Amino acid sequence: MNGKIIVFEGTDGSGKATQKNKLCEYFKANGIDYREVTFPRYSEESSALVRMYLGGEFGSKPTDVPAKTSSVFFAVDRYASYQKDWKEYYENGGIIVCDRYTTSNAVHQTPKMPEGEWWNFTDWLFDFEYNLMGIPNPDLVFFLDMPTEYTLKLIEHRQGNEGDIHEQDHNYLAHCRECALKIADRYDWKVVHCIKDEKIRTIDDISSEISKIVVGEIL
Repeated sequence: MNGKIIVFEGTDGSGKATQKNKLCEYFKANGIDYREVTFPRYSEESSALVRMYLGGEFGSKPTDVPAKTSSVFFAVDRYASYQKDWKEYYENGGIIVCDRYTTSNAVHQTPKMPEGEWWNFTDWLFDFEYNLMGIPNPDLVFFLDMPTEYTLKLIEHRQGNEGDIHEQDHNYLAHCRECALKIADRYDWKVVHCIKDEKIRTIDDISSEISKIVVGEIL
């Protein structure tokens, strides 16, 4: 029996890694077995084209590379990860916790095209990875919704450098967020709002909301 895949999505700086780690801490504290995966896997050979793309070697703007082309770069890395690292564990019922997944291509590549073409692209994307490549479909996707003006401040504080070609293009980040909220609605992702009363919610407040959803739908 196949296991479960839980995914954390969001634009850059939204706290995906932090919330993934908090959920893993919850699992550890409650004796729940799991494995965690972060994409892209920058230290692996399978991410070579991803690194070249994000580093601007194919163009200085995200839109310089077509959505389907760049999506394949990321898909290859996920395929290698699944086949080499966690396929057997997943197929034996294990829980996989992901910081980014196929859903990241939906968030970051869909905005490259006119809105009238969005759903043809996302349908192609999910069919390509989940059916043609055989990468498992996630069971639960969290989209951490952080307004772009807060995202930019967090990115600047976090890295202190120029960032990749996505992070450098502020208008593109804003477009990604707008697009992602519509995608989340279409594909039944769980939207977790990171701002309340014009302030960033605490890490524990957000993680508490997430763990309650996981208990209700996965455990």
